Amino acid sequence: MIPALLILRPDLDLATVLGTNKGAAVWGTLTATVQYSRMVGIPWRVMLPAAVTGFIFSGLGAFAVTKVDNDFLRPFIIVLLVGVAIYTFFKKDFGSLHAPSVSENKQRLVGILAGATLGFYDGFFGPGTGSFLIFIFIGLIGFGFLAASASAKIINFATNVSAVLLFAFTGHIAYALALPMALCVAAGAFLGSRTAVLRGSSFVRVLFLVVVTGVILRLSYDTFSR
Repeated sequence: MIPALLILRPDLDLATVLGTNKGAAVWGTLTATVQYSRMVGIPWRVMLPAAVTGFIFSGLGAFAVTKVDNDFLRPFIIVLLVGVAIYTFFKKDFGSLHAPSVSENKQRLVGILAGATLGFYDGFFGPGTGSFLIFIFIGLIGFGFLAASASAKIINFATNVSAVLLFAFTGHIAYALALPMALCVAAGAFLGSRTAVLRGSSFVRVLFLVVVTGVILRLSYDTFSR
């Protein structure tokens, strides 16, 4: 949605583009979170502290982006996402089974650290946040792709809410664009989350690689076409 806003509304400053995007995206993460919570066993005692941390740090990141330029992050994030895609592609069993390999306390610690670092990143820049969360939950905790995706949505919802509040308070949301976008995003999230649950982790793994590849291509185009 960010490239579409940049192309169709070149009159908007970057903070307003990001704020409008968050104003729509939050409804997608809410819809997906509700759907997943009904159909997937979510470790709430692990994810709620992570979501609170993500909420706090996302607000800090959103505040920072209204003060500084975040373009310097693009090449670094591209490299990280390429690494994530390559690792996931060649490690065929990555996320295929849901088998947490650490204690609940360590899961909670990983969640809090992920919420802090990626919460700030999501408020400050954003692209790839969900993918990074999924990668961390699988690689460091041992979740399957479906459980990792459901858990990532909880934190992503919290970070989106925090960023939306900050952007709204500072007047960086174009509501005439955000509201119709929100309806479409929510509909897509409803269909996507149901499809993920019905098709399972192997399907989510393929979709994960497609999404990561798409983000890499988009960031690369934004970075090197200037």
